[in-house]
Amino acid sequence: MKALVIYCHPCAESFNAAIRDRVVRTLETAGHDVRLRDLYEEGFDPAMGAEERRRYHDEGDNVIPVESYVADIRWCEMLVFVYPTWWFGLPAMLKGWFDRVWVPHVTFGMPTEDQGMRPLMQHIRKIAVVTTCGASWVVSKWVGEPGRKTIMRGMRALCAPGCKTLYLAHYKMDTSTPESRSRYLNLVGRKLSCF
Repeated sequence: MKALVIYCHPCAESFNAAIRDRVVRTLETAGHDVRLRDLYEEGFDPAMGAEERRRYHDEGDNVIPVESYVADIRWCEMLVFVYPTWWFGLPAMLKGWFDRVWVPHVTFGMPTEDQGMRPLMQHIRKIAVVTTCGASWVVSKWVGEPGRKTIMRGMRALCAPGCKTLYLAHYKMDTSTPESRSRYLNLVGRKLSCF
């Protein structure tokens, strides 16, 4: 499959970088055609400016500021997100990528009085999230995991019917050990290799 990896972490030495490397290597070993987008390294601007917002609903014009990123999501059949969960949600950089790249007329058809929103990303058949969370599993569930829901429910609704999902989180990252991190990397490799 054509797999697009969206990576979002500001620090090159982070454990998330090791996760990214394992994800890319696993996908390539499994025979997928992989594209990697490193939002921080590329200097992606997550802030939507006033003029961009004014053109957000204008088909064609809304793609211009983020054309190469839109080309990526039109190309891929699998999306894999690698990021840290901060304050139970997506990092601002990644949330901005969704705000600016998942535009109407590309990812969804605008609702009308007679018809609801129409999903337009039906070529995407798989979505995976590989993340780290400072909080425990229990606390994350208690808060409701808004970042997970944004991708696994909101974004998935725009993809192929029956789109497969995979969510892997290293909880209690703030008190992780070399052993827990190693186990997590091995889990990522096993799960993604047969996803």
